[in-house]
Amino acid sequence: MAKDTKDLHIVMVPWLAFGHMIPFYQFAASLAKKGVKVSYISTPRNINRLPKIPSELASHFQYITLPMPKIPDGYLPQQAEATVDVEFDQIPHLKLAYDHLHDPIQSFVMSQSPDWIICDIISYWMPDVAKNCRARLMHFSVYTATMLCFVGPVEYLSEDGYMKVRPTPDCLTKLPPWGGILDPSVVFHGYEAARFHVGFYRKDPSGISDAERIANVLKGCDAVAVRSCREFEKDSIELYQKLVRKPVVPVGLLPPVEPHEGDQCMDGKWDEVFKWLDQQSRRSVVYVGFGSEYKLRKDEVYEIAYGLELAEVPFIWGLRKPTWAMDDLESLPSGFGTRTSGKGIVCIGWVPQLKILAHPSVRGSLFHSGWGSIIEILQHGHSLILLPCIVDQGLNARMMVEKGLGIEVERREDGSFTREDIACALKQAMLGDEAQKIRVEAMKAAAVFGDQKLHQEGYMNRVLEFLRNGSR
Repeated sequence: MAKDTKDLHIVMVPWLAFGHMIPFYQFAASLAKKGVKVSYISTPRNINRLPKIPSELASHFQYITLPMPKIPDGYLPQQAEATVDVEFDQIPHLKLAYDHLHDPIQSFVMSQSPDWIICDIISYWMPDVAKNCRARLMHFSVYTATMLCFVGPVEYLSEDGYMKVRPTPDCLTKLPPWGGILDPSVVFHGYEAARFHVGFYRKDPSGISDAERIANVLKGCDAVAVRSCREFEKDSIELYQKLVRKPVVPVGLLPPVEPHEGDQCMDGKWDEVFKWLDQQSRRSVVYVGFGSEYKLRKDEVYEIAYGLELAEVPFIWGLRKPTWAMDDLESLPSGFGTRTSGKGIVCIGWVPQLKILAHPSVRGSLFHSGWGSIIEILQHGHSLILLPCIVDQGLNARMMVEKGLGIEVERREDGSFTREDIACALKQAMLGDEAQKIRVEAMKAAAVFGDQKLHQEGYMNRVLEFLRNGSR
């Protein structure tokens, strides 16, 4: 018998990366707006860094704080609770700590008897929790449906399976046997394939590979939710359902809403930043931002800086202070601020990204090609200047180029790039005839990506129907 929305209780358990926790938060808030009770589980420091739950949702949406499990000293820094807190080679140890949340999560779920658990990619033990607690299990993927299709079905995620179709990294530079409908350009480059193959298929210090984690979640779940929509990825969504042989439920793009003034604590410097933006020509500025997950090397930061100088395009750069820099001055090439004075602004630390992207002087964004950032940028119809760094970002970049939405920065065979590569991509995407073609396609995309009614009403209503009835 179908349940009323107000009777539904859902427990959400994201992986400890903000590129996962934020979409889970957005999904949770969307469900809570519909009257669903949502319990969102994470660790203390992460919850303190997540958005505050809006007061109007407090009766339906709650954070559940569980202590971060400890593993032997030396493996993780003190207070490390998310991927942003650790170096890349420490992430397997973060997964190991995350696996120790199994028992406390099971205890909480057992005490609450929710209707559904919605889990992430890493928690391969969640099917056992759901079975023991008699809850249904949905896997929510924060990646594109195209990326999911490229990774493939369960049978090719075990060691025996991937050795049949992807025994070497080179196999990731072309479409898999099941990927016929995918565009042949949407594949990894050689340097990306080498990193992905090792990181995805090989067992790490946690004792299990990422591929095996995903396989176990897919085998044990009742449905897969994907942060996408049929208006943008219809063929990939349909192909993935055929591959996993389970319901695949698009939840929409969950486009963020620009925060109201005062929602974020902004000091006086932002008055000056937005005054500068107000003085720029309409649709002339490029926003530069690479998030917090990938730590740019010194040579990478400096080449981006020199590329901005060469391009002579007005810019605003939200730069996370690099770990290799002793102070803010060392974060950028000597004299960069003087040479670009009046032409651009660098903001080191937190930036109000949504507010900047919504400003009428912004036309494009140079960024890492993460799916969440693509959604934020395209909802405003901005052009994409793509410099992918890790995991799915290379495939995302190629998909956006194939759809005419941006320009990817050229790189050498080892993945390196130069200031000239940065400048060339910026000029192509921001100036001239090619830039105008991209602009036209980006504005078409904005009609889908920025349609709050489509995603918050149309898609979320269908998600609720599925959760109530267990089928579409």
